[in-house]
Amino acid sequence: MTFSFNLRETQPDEILQMPGLYGAAFPNEDLVPLVEALLAEPAVLSLSAVIGETLVGHALFTRGRLEGATERVALLGPLAVHPEHQRKGIGQGLIGECLARLQAEGVAQVQVLGDPSYYCRSGFRPASRVVTPYPLPAEWAEAWQWQRLDGSETDLDGRLILPAPWMRAELWR
Repeated sequence: MTFSFNLRETQPDEILQMPGLYGAAFPNEDLVPLVEALLAEPAVLSLSAVIGETLVGHALFTRGRLEGATERVALLGPLAVHPEHQRKGIGQGLIGECLARLQAEGVAQVQVLGDPSYYCRSGFRPASRVVTPYPLPAEWAEAWQWQRLDGSETDLDGRLILPAPWMRAELWR
C-alpha cells in the first residue's frame, strides 16, 4: 500500500488546522501560542505536510545567530505529526525538506531540543556546544542536538540568539 502526502510552505488555511494538529500530537503541552507567535516572525521557515487539504504534519525552523559568530544558524521546532499518521515518513520528510532549504540559503548549523533516538535518524548529533538562550536541565544535555549543513564536522560554539517568541525561560525548562 502506497502512502503519499505533499510538503509545501504553510498556507493560511493550514494555520487554522494547527490547534487540532498540535493538540493531538502533544496532548499534555500547549504549543499553539508558541507556534502562532513564531508564524508571525519573518525569521521562520514553516512547512506543512498535507493529505488533500488536511494538515497532517508541520515543522518550524527559526533562523537565528550565535553571539560573537558570523555563521548562520537555525533552530528546529516545534515539529508535529498527527498520531494517526506517525511512522509514515512525514516527520523525516519535513525535516529533510527544511534542512535542504536552509542549506541552500547558507545556514551553517541547525539545533534541536528533542528525543535523540528520533532526531539522529535525520543526522543530528547529541550534546551541542552551542549554548541555549536559557540553561537547560542537566538531564536534557543529550537532547540538545546539532547538525552542520555546510560540510564541516565541527560543532559551532556560542550562545544562541533567537527572535522574541523563543526568548522565554519556561520554554527551556
